[in-house]
Amino acid sequence: MEPTRERGVSALDARIAGMAAAPVRFTSVQWLICAIAALGFAFDLYELVVLAVVLRPALGALGNLRPGGPDFNLWVGLLFYLPALVGGAFGLLGGYLTDCFGRRRVLVWSILIYAFSALAASHATALLQFLIFRCTTIVGVAVEYPAAVAWLAELFANPRQRESVLGYTQGAVGLGGLMAAGAYYIAVTYAERFPAIQGGHEAWRYTLLFGLLPAIPVVLIRPFLPESPTWREKRAKGTLKRPSVAELFGPALKRSTIVTALLVACLYAIAFGVLQQTPRMVPGLPGVRGLAARQVEQAVGSVQFIGEVGSFAGRLVFAVLIARITSQKRFLRAFLVPGLIVFFSVYSYAATHSLALLKCGIFLAALLMNAPLSLLWNYLPRIYPTHLRGTGESFAFNVGGRILGTSAVVLTTQLANIMPGTGPATQLAYSATAVVVLVYSIALMASFWLREPDHAQLPD
Repeated sequence: MEPTRERGVSALDARIAGMAAAPVRFTSVQWLICAIAALGFAFDLYELVVLAVVLRPALGALGNLRPGGPDFNLWVGLLFYLPALVGGAFGLLGGYLTDCFGRRRVLVWSILIYAFSALAASHATALLQFLIFRCTTIVGVAVEYPAAVAWLAELFANPRQRESVLGYTQGAVGLGGLMAAGAYYIAVTYAERFPAIQGGHEAWRYTLLFGLLPAIPVVLIRPFLPESPTWREKRAKGTLKRPSVAELFGPALKRSTIVTALLVACLYAIAFGVLQQTPRMVPGLPGVRGLAARQVEQAVGSVQFIGEVGSFAGRLVFAVLIARITSQKRFLRAFLVPGLIVFFSVYSYAATHSLALLKCGIFLAALLMNAPLSLLWNYLPRIYPTHLRGTGESFAFNVGGRILGTSAVVLTTQLANIMPGTGPATQLAYSATAVVVLVYSIALMASFWLREPDHAQLPD
């Protein structure tokens, strides 16, 4: 960056910071930032949920593995958990770099990483290649999301505008899931019309490749957007402290750091250990088992799509309710209690008996899981000061969510090996039921320890 820009906040940044102090109309630049952030959020989720729908055919094509076998379950655990583990470690580093070097710069590089990784994964010819490119994809996602949340939170100083912006832009996260489910359905239906990849027309490859499309405008536009005015002003004045992971566990922040990381871990455990395993339950349902291969894949795609509609609905419900939330604890429990009931019913019965019931159930389950997840993203910027905001968010969602929470995939897939049932799909459903009871019980207990923010303004 040029020396003149380092010495002070640019005119554009200063104007944005001044306008953000009061609830006034958004400028065209602010609208553009919100749109680009929403698109980035959607692409983040696309890359996370796409594995759930492409995993089974990808393992068959790259390793000749069939559902239900120990090797198949082992690779399922590896492909879900190792990328999350690597992404969590690098994501925490990315949060630290976000606080050191700025939100926008880290955003651009993270998008480039996962865009090119998605392209490489679609051309993989071996399981190890596929695993490596999935790891680098999730690294990019893990770095991008906390930086974007910190950027948006610092752009809008007015509490009501800030909460609404964070709520509605994160509502776009659900669009990423819809795009993933829709892309797979289109790929399954029209694969033969697309140019060949690695000499064939496999739907899972096109689904991964489609993930590049939302990244193109993000990469082109984001480098020209302004840096966070709050971060730049502190950097220019020399008052920006150096971030420290140890400070997250100081007397003022220790409780919030531990409780939020635990809650995020529980929600990620449900998302990855239960919801994202659902597509592999569909082929074992009555009425699906006897269908042709393409019809089975279409049924899988339809269940995934409905689940993503539920995810989108949950984010929107939160965005509508955010202005009315007076207690973070009550809001969490208002979704955790019915969530336990719905998830238990869906995976103990619907996932083994009826495609129609599973479609209805997964919509409600995804809705109830995503609303509290959005709450925590809005909650974290109000807990950590400017110099720790990216680091604190990254710790909760990368260490708590990706490293701890996503490990539930290994638990679910390994429990499935010893569960009773008439086949691999039924065993997986019962395994998911056990994980649901365990994880929701932990989340409900942790919710009682969540600290209410001291005030509506962001800590300095």
